[in-house]
Amino acid sequence: MTQTLVIDGLKRRELPINLRQSGNSDARMLISTRIRKSPWWHLSKAAGCWAYTTYNHMYHPRAYIKPEDGGLLEEYKYLTEHVSMWDVAVERQIQIKGPDAADFVDLLITRDVHSRVPTMQARYVILCNQYGGVINDPVLLRVAEDEFWFSISDSDVLLWAQGVNAIAGLNVDIHEIDVSPVQIQGPKSVLLMEKMFGSHIRNIPYYGLIHETLNGHAVTISRTGFSAEIGFEIYLHGAMRHADDVWPYILEQGEAFNLRVIAPSHIRRIEAGILSYGQDLDIENNPFEVRLGWQVDLTKGNFIGKEALTRIKAEGVTQRLVGLRVGGEPLTWYNEDFYLVSDEKSGEAVGYVTSAFWSPNHQSNIALAVMPRSHWSRGTSVNVRLPADGLVDAEVVRVPFVDPTKERPKTAL
Repeated sequence: MTQTLVIDGLKRRELPINLRQSGNSDARMLISTRIRKSPWWHLSKAAGCWAYTTYNHMYHPRAYIKPEDGGLLEEYKYLTEHVSMWDVAVERQIQIKGPDAADFVDLLITRDVHSRVPTMQARYVILCNQYGGVINDPVLLRVAEDEFWFSISDSDVLLWAQGVNAIAGLNVDIHEIDVSPVQIQGPKSVLLMEKMFGSHIRNIPYYGLIHETLNGHAVTISRTGFSAEIGFEIYLHGAMRHADDVWPYILEQGEAFNLRVIAPSHIRRIEAGILSYGQDLDIENNPFEVRLGWQVDLTKGNFIGKEALTRIKAEGVTQRLVGLRVGGEPLTWYNEDFYLVSDEKSGEAVGYVTSAFWSPNHQSNIALAVMPRSHWSRGTSVNVRLPADGLVDAEVVRVPFVDPTKERPKTAL
């Protein structure tokens, strides 16, 4: 077991990343009331989910198709060739509502809410702390003039937002609400959505919103997703009460399109360069280190982290998240460690892999990795230590790995 805990060339963290290559475990996850079950929990279980992780203090489905039947690569086929449904209730909805809602959200995010987020539109945004560290990278939905929902990644935005307003004192209410999404993703998603809602579904622009009803229940629909395929999210209002009326209905309507319940595709999101909070970035990373500098608008009015981000941008960063094409046998399961990356000549550790998988598009393993300035350039050769193969060759390549301008999810419907 390699005991590398600090890598020269990368910045020193207050809380170090655990870089011990300690491997997987056959331990069983405890299912208890300390972790929340989503409204879809029993339904995803009935659909065959056999592996979970925790995310936002909730159980999160991570695999349905067994390895002997093709595993996550087979799930990828349903996503990229047909249509898939995902239980993503872990995207907990934090509601900001009131006369000062827009001003309060503008204080939290690094983009200008007034010019960039009109009513009935969504945007990918980031929230930073006073040091410029990324607190969360949610999708922000403006569902009414005075109401926003943060559809959050894996950190406690509710606590942060309530704490900020305890000092800021703006006229808003801040709560988590009983709204839970499922994602409908894949090339046939528009056909399924059209069958359930009508032809007007084709008029929703990329990152647009509409309010609708599904099998008699109120939903909000966004043309968004975590796959970089054509896709939608259906946010069920009153989800704890109505989940049993909606999930089976979608399955029934989707039979004609070969709908399959799958886990959010780790493979496809890596190909698209979509980041996973807690894995590819956390509160000690600033946006410029993780390819999110385009999210930072230093020309807007005051927001939390502006002073720090102004300084960081002027000084530059010493490490960055880059893409790697990686050799070795196909990686067909989630990486259990932050695999170490070493310099090809010296053999010294220079960085670490945050996410990795076999890419059907590239017919090779691909990875996101934290690397020092000396190893950013495309074409740089390095080595990665994989559990099964030992040291394998790797090369720095462009991210996103597939469809870099996101033409696929933006396709006219």
